[in-house]
Amino acid sequence: MAEISAAEVAKLRKQTGAAMMDCKKALVESNGDFEGAIEYLRKKGQKMAANREDRDATEGAVLAGITADGKKGYLVVLNCETDFVGKNADFVAMAQGLLDLAIATGSETKEALLEQTMKGMKVSEYLSQQVGVVGEKLDIATVLVVEGAKVAAYIHPGNQLATLVAFTSVLEDQVCRDVAMQIAAMNPVCIDKADCPSKIVEKEIEIAKDLLRQEGKAEDMLDKIAQGKLAKFFKDNTLLNQEFIKDSKITVKDYIQKTDKSTTVVAFKRYALHV
Repeated sequence: MAEISAAEVAKLRKQTGAAMMDCKKALVESNGDFEGAIEYLRKKGQKMAANREDRDATEGAVLAGITADGKKGYLVVLNCETDFVGKNADFVAMAQGLLDLAIATGSETKEALLEQTMKGMKVSEYLSQQVGVVGEKLDIATVLVVEGAKVAAYIHPGNQLATLVAFTSVLEDQVCRDVAMQIAAMNPVCIDKADCPSKIVEKEIEIAKDLLRQEGKAEDMLDKIAQGKLAKFFKDNTLLNQEFIKDSKITVKDYIQKTDKSTTVVAFKRYALHV
């Protein structure tokens, strides 16, 4: 049996993130062969991952960041099984590493990110290995991307909610951040009235009509009243028409155009672990 030094164990732990005892056992089982020990830990992680495949992974971390030129934003969601693990500093660091990798490699989908290399192996393999370290199912839920002349990202404290917003021209950082926070707080369904999918509009009209019928309104009045309720829906649920959270006397559109009248929002993304 090869003699395993503390330095070798520490080196393996640093590279893989596995527990000290697991690293020592891996080196013992591989007779001191470092690459063999890494393979042992990978297989252990894959075995545990297979055993936990039917578990629900609905906790985790939601992080967002932007490229160095400020024109592209990425949002990455890493799921685990429990809130305890989701708040762990090592888990959040793992999620941050995935976000940084997505930005560095331009990986715009979950599938693309899983094919990238992290810690000397594919991300898919790395996550399987980390299941053995963490003891819970791990999964990249999604990767979201927006692009524009200027992009802002916001991560709500606790890493449970993050947003991205892209603008048609460059604005002050504070203005961009305020709009990103607006999206986090008010959860708009689309940018403006014209961007609302027809299915959403039709559904809102039908809901309004059903409520009006229950109130006993005449059938020939339903369309007109429903259109009024739809206008209220647009005001409350389209980003540019919402009341600005820092000043309810103006809309988000007014706030943006106080800085630059020609600027608007071209895209946004919002992801929350718990609605």
